[in-house]
Amino acid sequence: MPKRVDHEERRGQIAEALVRVAGRRGLHAVGMRDVAAEAGVSLRLVQYYFETKEKLLLYGLQHLTDRFTARVGARLAAAGPAPGPRATAEALVLASLPTDEESRVFHLLYSSYAILSVTDEALAAQPFIDNPDAAEDALAGLIAGAQAAGLADPGADARIEAVSLLAMAGTLGTSILVGQRGPESATAVLRHHLDRIFAVPGEPAPAGSSG
Repeated sequence: MPKRVDHEERRGQIAEALVRVAGRRGLHAVGMRDVAAEAGVSLRLVQYYFETKEKLLLYGLQHLTDRFTARVGARLAAAGPAPGPRATAEALVLASLPTDEESRVFHLLYSSYAILSVTDEALAAQPFIDNPDAAEDALAGLIAGAQAAGLADPGADARIEAVSLLAMAGTLGTSILVGQRGPESATAVLRHHLDRIFAVPGEPAPAGSSG
């Protein structure tokens, strides 16, 4: 009896191959044939599942997003059963810094997708990500919730601080990739700003925030 094929698993395997090849050579230099060779399957099979390179790239982007979500979840799990808004915000912001091979590839490819979506008509015709404001909304909600609970500066603008943190994380991530600074330096910068936001006037910075 022939083995039943799990199509979603096969798609995931091909997406992983895309990530590996693009992580080595850059997203712009990757073709469907390269991905097929990396995955150990035929070009025809890759075309069967994705039809075009653009569809493969878009699926790969969603695959990367899912991996990032899992990475944030792992950081939160490591913070304990009730990490609180400060630790949750830190997990979300620091997860995107390229501090190891997986996050380096994530930052490199995510940035590449953003650039390609501006110049490639097929990619530009589709949304870059389903909910582009998800991280911003989550951070703003965490800050606002902390303010309501007396755990953050009540005078801070939650939305502006969320936008600023994400912008800093993206820029600092690129500075790590190009060798301008190390992960420790970038992490210290982000923690400095988290300390500022989550510090209540007249009280010391949150305990353990520099660890």
